[in-house]
Amino acid sequence: MSDIIAARDEQEVAEAVRDALGAGKTLEVRGHGSQQALGRPSQTDLTLDLSALSGVTLYEPEELVLSARAGTPRADIEEMVAARGQMLAFEPMDTGPLLGGTAGRGTIGGMFAVNLAGPRRISHGAVRDHALGIKAVSGRGEPFKSGGRVVKNVTGYDLPRLMAGAFGTLCIATEITLKVLPRPPMEETVIARVASPSEAAAALSAAMGSSCEVSGAAFLPEGVAGRLPGLSGSPALVALRMEGVPPSVSARRAMLLKVLAGIGRAEVLETETSRPLWQAVRDVIPFAGSGERAVWRLSTQPKVGPELAAKLASDLGGEAYCDWAGGLIWLCLPGEASHADDVRAALAPFGGHATLIRASAAERARTAVFQPLDGALAALTKRVKESFDPGLVLNPGRMHAGM
Repeated sequence: MSDIIAARDEQEVAEAVRDALGAGKTLEVRGHGSQQALGRPSQTDLTLDLSALSGVTLYEPEELVLSARAGTPRADIEEMVAARGQMLAFEPMDTGPLLGGTAGRGTIGGMFAVNLAGPRRISHGAVRDHALGIKAVSGRGEPFKSGGRVVKNVTGYDLPRLMAGAFGTLCIATEITLKVLPRPPMEETVIARVASPSEAAAALSAAMGSSCEVSGAAFLPEGVAGRLPGLSGSPALVALRMEGVPPSVSARRAMLLKVLAGIGRAEVLETETSRPLWQAVRDVIPFAGSGERAVWRLSTQPKVGPELAAKLASDLGGEAYCDWAGGLIWLCLPGEASHADDVRAALAPFGGHATLIRASAAERARTAVFQPLDGALAALTKRVKESFDPGLVLNPGRMHAGM
């Protein structure tokens, strides 16, 4: 077990990095540890604990902007903005249930580091699209900041977009500034039964191509659907969410039902049932509580998602469902083996990437957890890493072996 260094402010973070660099040591950066099982297993000398680096430093509801230190619990932030009728519009995933941890333990730093957005990604973008600015410490032990606290920000390079999703391999974010948005007062979900994955793809395409402003679109095969709130015993179906003020939602619901008229019997879930359903879709609840069974997250063309999900589930003996109108596939396999070659070979003809989200430490150590990089992209990634962390101090190998 590596030694733990606790940092309480940006200066102590910078000192810890400089000390590690001088001693030839490597650092695993951690908040509450909710994302620790994501990526390749850590093989570092020291652990830098940021859990004490906590607190909201700015919240201006009228300006739709919030800044918080990296160790601030995400649940606290969501509760605070909800009290003002606002939300984190990218709907960040809570990985706790899927990874065998506790729900609601993630921090804003971990959320930013992994960049895992939920169903609203199709309408509002990812975490990086809402990051206005960061304060951070590089692998050289140098504090820096990028961006600002305004939505129309043109100060220098857009480094927050680069750092989001880098799993702490480029820098240690100490404070993050985010754009928040008003929370819709009403939502409804239209669910329609489908007879096949191809019919599901047609329904999703028709809904997304309409003017109904769908903010969540999922294909839920039989079995998977039955393990979601409000859908007990349901057959295969598509779920389509609409949000906004009541008159708008009602008008768009009527329009969507006409769009789906020839596809299958449809029904409407009201707000009280709709919200827990989409939270469960976001957090991959159908595959939680199944030990170390391998779980993949595949990004591909939405039009092929339902049929590809069905093929992977059939060929590998697992289960799968689609989010993001078919563009995101969650695949759960029957055992601990990741079957990485089979998964990526099936995905290759359509383009996209596959990430191993859950597996045993041994499986994650011997498998390319993230999509392997080709020559040019690998060289570029290496140069970026060396620019911010030339000593390979920060989370080395967390994303790609030897980098």
